[in-house]
Formats: sequence, C-alpha cells, structure tokens
Amino acid sequence: MANYLFIESRDPFESRDTDFISETAAALQKRGHDVTVFLVQNGVLGARKNARGSHLPKLSEAGVRLLADDFALKRTRLSVQGIAGRSETGKHRHASRFSGAR
Repeated sequence: MANYLFIESRDPFESRDTDFISETAAALQKRGHDVTVFLVQNGVLGARKNARGSHLPKLSEAGVRLLADDFALKRTRLSVQGIAGRSETGKHRHASRFSGAR
C-alpha cells in the first residue's frame, strides 16, 4: 500500500481539471492505497455546504481523507462547521479535517 497526497488549489466550478484529481484519488483509494486531498486557495470552494455538483462528497464516500487549509477557509469565509455537514477540527496545525472522510 502506498500513500498519496494531492494538493488542489483550483476552484472546482471554474476548472474541469479538478476532475482528474477526483477520479485519480478515488481510483487509488479503491485499490487499497491511503489517499489524502489537501484543499488550498480556491480549492476549498467545493466544500461549501450548498455547493451543488461538488466532487468532495464522492471523495469522502470513497474513503479519501480530505483536508483544508485554515487560511483558505478564513479567506473564503468558510468555517469548519459550515462545510457540507461533515466537518471537525483536526489535529493539524494549519489544516482542518472533514469528518466523514477516513
């Protein structure tokens, strides 16, 4: 088993390139690897509670670990508690962890 870390900085609603990370991360997780997607900058926009068509719920259901940069969350005025109903504060100094992800 290998460990994979993807860093996503693009807004998933403006860039279709985010599909690559979503599909690749889910496929690697399905093959038994440990996969984490770290959302930074505009990458956190898909984590909004009412974000229709976001790829993040699918990743979470696949068991992919989702992390978000605290600074990006504050900059976009998202709170950890307001993220798609599946959030908790993580043990990471500069990251927030979504519950529901492994």
